[in-house]
This record gives sequence, structure tokens and C-alpha cells, in this order.
Amino acid sequence: MAITSYPFDEQPVSEGEFSYLFRELQSTGVADTVGGPGFSVYADGSGMQVKVPSGFALIRGHAVQSTDTEIVPIGAASTSARTDRVVLRLDPTANQISLAVVEGTPGGGLPALIQTDTGVYEFPLAQVSVAVGAATITPSAVTDDRRFTGNSVGGWTTTTRPQSPRVGRLGYNTATKTWEFWNGTAWADLAPTVTWSSISGRPNNFEPTSHTHEWTEVVNKPTSFNPASHTHDWAQVTGKPATYAPSTHAHDWDTITDKPTTFAPSSHSHTWASITSKPATFPPDSHSHSGYLTSGSTIAWANGTKRVHADSVSGSGTYYAVWVQGDGTFARNTSSIKFKENVRDYEVNPDDVLALRPVIYDRKDTVDGDGTVRLGRDNEVGLIAEEVEPHLPWLINYLDGEVDGLRYDLLGVALIPVVQRQAAQLTDLESRLAALEAKAA
Repeated sequence: MAITSYPFDEQPVSEGEFSYLFRELQSTGVADTVGGPGFSVYADGSGMQVKVPSGFALIRGHAVQSTDTEIVPIGAASTSARTDRVVLRLDPTANQISLAVVEGTPGGGLPALIQTDTGVYEFPLAQVSVAVGAATITPSAVTDDRRFTGNSVGGWTTTTRPQSPRVGRLGYNTATKTWEFWNGTAWADLAPTVTWSSISGRPNNFEPTSHTHEWTEVVNKPTSFNPASHTHDWAQVTGKPATYAPSTHAHDWDTITDKPTTFAPSSHSHTWASITSKPATFPPDSHSHSGYLTSGSTIAWANGTKRVHADSVSGSGTYYAVWVQGDGTFARNTSSIKFKENVRDYEVNPDDVLALRPVIYDRKDTVDGDGTVRLGRDNEVGLIAEEVEPHLPWLINYLDGEVDGLRYDLLGVALIPVVQRQAAQLTDLESRLAALEAKAA
């Protein structure tokens, strides 16, 4: 007969016919929630074996149910690592579905399964890694390999989707949290996110070819024209010059905004970087000034430092130690009581002075603000400011909140208590020595 129908009363129905019927009703897989315990293979380190808890599954239209935890032995370890597979094996000839192990090839990959349409069909439950010399199977050696029926049991994950589904099979992927369907080639998102690249019929370029819009079609337009004060990004400005500043041109004084109200404007300053046509080196090449240098100016004082000590001096006829102020000018280092008030003793711990470490070092090269490189000197002798700070912080200079330099001119003051203590120790030793000599006499 070319056409058959079943099952009906008092009609024999074969195993193959029932299998075909049930396969149309449900996919092969474990009937449990995704990740549930049904037929979930595990190991507990109790030997070369794994355990399979109870569960229910459909294998190519046939049902299998286990009501207790089964122990499945794993073959002895090989000379190379291997991967075995625990399966539910459908054998129509034997009329049974049983737990079995498909042993892998030592040093090889995952063993293939037998999955025929009418004969033996092996449904994977887990992968078991068997290490060289292993005496037990540890929990970490077992990897879940189950797939689920996906029928009213919570859907599936990306790795547990039904195998060989029919076109249009629909389910919820709990891993991606999306509804998906089988399109005959792959699982597709039922409600994909629409992106510009996925839109069909879109223009090839943006903006599309020249066109116009009615004013009523424009959204977010200003309510009045000209609109309220606002700004535009440079990229939005049309008709702008190709270079900035554009080619040589002029502006009327009236068109210039934010100009000073007087010329020259009130006293102000400019940063070195904003000055144009400045000399490339400082001081610049040999040149002269007339009428600009006064006897008390910074430059006049600085040039004086080039004289040798034996040279005569002008003015008061006295040499002065100087400080450099924060603005770069020089000031006399004065110490007369007439310049001081609130004078009191200051205790300096001689041990702090004796803790200082003289060093010799090479100074790094530096770069001026105009890019001029100043070469450092080698074999300079001095102290390290960071090492001095914990002992004598009042000798430290700071710049921008960081340790910068030392007040070497005050180092002599720090040495006074050291000398005083040594003088007292010498006096004490001399007194004790005199007493011993008097006693010996």
C-alpha cells in the first residue's frame, strides 16, 4: 500500500512507525529544564567511574527513563591522554536504550558517535577527560554534553539546541536571552536588532543625492528665526576657508570683537609660547641695548656675576650674596638684626646633620621653554634633597608642591650644633684627662 495511516483501534503499529510518529512530535533530547539534573553525568573522585542520576529522554522517537543513579565504569588510563564520551545508546535490534561509554583514541580528539536513522543511535551525555596515569576521575574532568527537547521546559542554550530541527522550529535561548528559529541553515534571531548595515534598500551614500525637505518635515527646528544665541561645530560651518588663518586679508577695526578699549591696552603679560618672532636661543646672538638697562635691573646684576672676585666693584664697593626671587629678579641676602623680629632659639639635632649623605652625580640635560637643550654637568658633588627632607625639612625648596632644591646657604647653620656638641665633648674629655693626670701625680 502506498498510503498508510496509524494508530487506530485493533490496528498493528510497528516500532518504526511509532518512532517516526514521536520524532515528528518531539526532538531528541533530555526532557528537563536547561541545565537540570536529568542524566547529568558527574564524578566524585571515587575511582575510574562516573555517575549518572535519574532522568527521562527521547532518543529518535523512543523513550528512556532511569529512576536511580547509575554507576558507569571508565576504561583504564592510556599512555596518552584521551577523551571518552558517555552516551545513551539506542539499539533497535536489542530493543533497548542503555548507558554506554565510547572510548576515545589516546592522543586523539573527540570520538565520533554512531547516529543512524534506523539502526544504532548514540545520544551524547558528557565528555570525560582521562589523564595519563589517572587512577580516579575528578569532577573537573567531566564536561556536560547533553541537549534538551526544548518543549515546554525552558528552552535551550546555544550549545544545547535541538539537533536536526525542522525549518521554523522556534525556541527561547536562555544564554542569549532571545527567541530564535531554525531557518534551514542556522539558528536566526526572531527579533534581531536593526542596524544601518542590515537595512535593505538604504541609500548608497549619506547624505543621499541632492534633495529638499518641506519646513514642516524638519524636526528639532528653532521656533524663531534667527534662533536664540547658539554655537556650531567647525565641521558644520559651510563656506569656511580651507586653511587657517586664510590667505592674507584685512578686517575693519569695527568688525573686530573683544578688542581692547585703549591702545596700548592696560598692563598685562604674555606667555613665552604666545610671543612670535622671539629669539631661538637665550640670551640671543650678540646684540646691544641703549637706554633700557638700569644699574639695579636684573640683567645688570646678572652680568656682574661674570667678573672675577679680585675685580673692583662699583656702587657701595661691597660684594653681596643674593637670592633669586620667584619672578626671576635678584635680591641681597641680608642678615642684620634690623631686618628681623621675633628672634628665638632654634634647636637642631646634630644627629640629623650627621645622617646626611654626600654624593657625586651627573646632572641630566634639560630643555628650555623655547626648546633649547641645556647639557648637564658630570661629577657634581652635593646632597639629594629627598634624603635631606626627613631630617632637615627647613633646608628644602619646593616648586609646584614637589621637592625641588636645597638651601645650601643654610647648611652652615645646621652644622653649628654639631661643632658645638663636639666642642663640649672635647672640653669634657680634657677635664677628665686633667683629673686623671692629677690623680696619678
